[in-house]
Amino acid sequence: MTPSAKRSRTSTRHTGVAAAVALTAATALLAGCSSSDTSDPLAGDKAAKGTVVVGSNNFAESTLLADIYGEALRAKGIKVDYKHNIGSRETTYGMMKNGAVTVLPEYNGSLLAHLDPKAAQDSAEAVNEAVLAKLDKELTLLTSSPAEDKDSVAVNAATAKKHGLTSESSLADLKDIAPGLVIGGSPEFQTRRQGLKGLESVYGLTFKSFKALDAGGPLTQSALTKNTVQAADVFTTDPAIVKEGFVVLKDPENLFGFAQVTPLVRKDGLPPEGAAALNDVSAKLDTETLRELDARVQLEKKDPLDVAKDWLKSVGLD
Repeated sequence: MTPSAKRSRTSTRHTGVAAAVALTAATALLAGCSSSDTSDPLAGDKAAKGTVVVGSNNFAESTLLADIYGEALRAKGIKVDYKHNIGSRETTYGMMKNGAVTVLPEYNGSLLAHLDPKAAQDSAEAVNEAVLAKLDKELTLLTSSPAEDKDSVAVNAATAKKHGLTSESSLADLKDIAPGLVIGGSPEFQTRRQGLKGLESVYGLTFKSFKALDAGGPLTQSALTKNTVQAADVFTTDPAIVKEGFVVLKDPENLFGFAQVTPLVRKDGLPPEGAAALNDVSAKLDTETLRELDARVQLEKKDPLDVAKDWLKSVGLD
């Protein structure tokens, strides 16, 4: 599968382009309070010697991940500053290259699509190898976590109960069920390979009908909750999954590509014990955990820094 087939809303979520502005404007106020840093996040000055600057893009999950990374580093005695809510990948990647930011939570497949839109994404390992080949020479990736924030097909609680679907079920389990289900998503989901075309060609799924909604936003969530649609395209870490009891179906054929949370770091700015600390975070972080942490921040309105500290303590990384 090629990155050109990746959903445009995945790019929005992970780069903060125009369609995300309305959402991120609201989350930025909450996200910004998670750090004591009050400097201009767009400042281009290099990180002070002996200080690791952890940056984030301008959406809530990126801020939370940055706080997790930063507090894991502080637990190892490393001096940390934060630059939260910087903006899109174009800006954050530039700040990584010029040394203004030392560590950034990234999504491997989305980063590859930014660096090389034509690159194939056949496996997680191949994605990381391709990213490493395209990265600025001063930058590298650490270990990717199992946690992924990407497109998925989810069914509502009623549909899951009716058909015995669980979080261990896969898209293949919909083959005999799909003809009786209405599926929803953004208009382009109907015509893209990472949408209805791929669901049919890869998994043999033919749905009763398609309902055009938004890109995994409130219209989609409402339609699933009200059973206007029984299945829909949602992000795998969307807190609505927790709130509404949606069931995300596994994608064993990787139709929706790869978006593993991965530390992007400057080679000259992070000591070995810091790299080890971030790799330890990756080993503990999976999609279900990240979804639950997102829910604490976005639904329960908890400070992401507090959520980060609590989680690190719970897994023995504080």
